[in-house]
Amino acid sequence: MGRIADWVQMFRAGNCLTGFVGVFLGSILSLDGFPQGEDAIITFLLALSVYSFMASWNALNDYVDIEIDKLNRPDRPLPDGRISTATARFAISLMMLVSFSSLVGAALYASNMPIEFSEWYPTIAIWFLAIFLLVNYESIGPYTLGLKEKGLPGNLAISLSVGLVVLFGAAGVFDPWNLKAVTLFLIGTLFNFAREIIKDVEDMEGDEGRNTYVMRVGAEKARLTAWVLLLLTLIVIITPFVLEIFPVYHLILVSPSLFVLLTVKKNIVLAEDTVASKRIKISMILAIFGLLTSVLI
Repeated sequence: MGRIADWVQMFRAGNCLTGFVGVFLGSILSLDGFPQGEDAIITFLLALSVYSFMASWNALNDYVDIEIDKLNRPDRPLPDGRISTATARFAISLMMLVSFSSLVGAALYASNMPIEFSEWYPTIAIWFLAIFLLVNYESIGPYTLGLKEKGLPGNLAISLSVGLVVLFGAAGVFDPWNLKAVTLFLIGTLFNFAREIIKDVEDMEGDEGRNTYVMRVGAEKARLTAWVLLLLTLIVIITPFVLEIFPVYHLILVSPSLFVLLTVKKNIVLAEDTVASKRIKISMILAIFGLLTSVLI
């Protein structure tokens, strides 16, 4: 069955927690404050849905990549044998069932609110979009897109699935196209897009034979692509302040994020991929913190 620590590792519990928080961020940005009452219940259920969904996806990724991970990540529970493949299959299904059940529970609460329920439909659409991305990323066959073996489209699919959690939270409180939430969606997607490419550079040795973007164009061009995406991210962070979606003087709140982002160039030039990946994550967290602070103060 594996130890608790093994399940935490396979589910990537820490990363799942970022998805849980991301739903609340979308809700907070849309409401300009913390959700209350039924909004809070709906947001919690949607956050639980995302947490379970991400746990299922992470476990499925390990299940599909078990042979590759024997080279790249031999310490993980599945390639190491600490969790059996049969147990992993059951856990993957269970987590997806929890995710869907939480979505249904949130929908029941939303249907009883004094707002036309049709305005909540985007929440359901986003969940099924995430399922579409999951199936077409992990599965290879005549009826799927096989995004995992398509290079950049696969990296983008992963990044979109991360960014969508913010819109999921905003949609849950009947405001999916809130400009503040859309801003964070774009920032999260771009940050993760760049980071996914850098992580593929780190995994080049174990990915021999796979059709990743890095394997096709080489490490140097891939790093350049990641840097271009980070520059685009910088523009996306600044633009909402210029357009006064957020108060202009609040730009100082995201300045630490911009500083860390700019320092990543040195790591990319020096091929310090692990450091670059960590700094991209730090910059993203600082950007999220800055935008959240802007809304709450």
